[in-house]
Amino acid sequence: MSNLSQFKTFTGNLPVQENLMPVLFIGHGSPMNGIEDNEFSATWAKMAQDIPTPTAVLVVSAHWFTRGTHITSMDFPQTIHDFGGFPKELFDVVYPAPGSPDLAAETASLIHTTTLGLDHDWGLDHGAWTVVRHMYPQANIPVLQLSIDYTKDAEYHYELAKEIYQLRRKGVLILGSGNMVHNLRIMNWEMIHGGGYDWALQINDTFKSLILNNDHKPLMSYQTLGKEALLAIPTPEHYLPLMYTLGLKGAHEHVSLFNDKAIGGSLTMTSVRVG
Repeated sequence: MSNLSQFKTFTGNLPVQENLMPVLFIGHGSPMNGIEDNEFSATWAKMAQDIPTPTAVLVVSAHWFTRGTHITSMDFPQTIHDFGGFPKELFDVVYPAPGSPDLAAETASLIHTTTLGLDHDWGLDHGAWTVVRHMYPQANIPVLQLSIDYTKDAEYHYELAKEIYQLRRKGVLILGSGNMVHNLRIMNWEMIHGGGYDWALQINDTFKSLILNNDHKPLMSYQTLGKEALLAIPTPEHYLPLMYTLGLKGAHEHVSLFNDKAIGGSLTMTSVRVG
């Protein structure tokens, strides 16, 4: 075999390098992270500097749980304050990022598993704006939300994510926003600045190991991972955004973790970057 033929054979077996926007899963934690300058929000701001400037941001938020799948399709989404018991300063926040009806329609054209509803009533809930306002404080990048169909299981959402992979080639930052371990009922407020129950640290380590080893099947059937997983995910809405991030991962893409910290005993801020 000639040297040229050997070179062609070698390069033909290399993974295809694509110009892809990274994908993120953000552990968003308390709404107060939206107005506080802390270790988590500082990392979100730095992440925006480390990745290319997106053409738009599409957020899959734990706080838009619907029957069927919908996408915001208005020119200017409202800022939704979907929480209670917090300071007035938090309720006063308005994040005036534009939307993009054109991108919403394009996303709908990519999805064939289900009919994607074009929504004009929702906006940006705190799973979206508390994070994105730290990343893009000038609010000059279109932000949309994709809802989570509560009638479907984790594998469905993982597979659905693959249908919008093409958006990564167009510079859209797709961001899942939730928490891997999220059980507010048994939080320990004495541990709010750091610390996790043994079971929370154990299952979070399991999640991290599976993610870093590209072993996604057990993550889709998390109910089989033991009682620790059921404590970590008493309801699925904060976990399911992770399925979108993992479903969008290419075969040879690098995965890294950030904000890897447990707080309040039963909540982890562990976040994932793909690409």
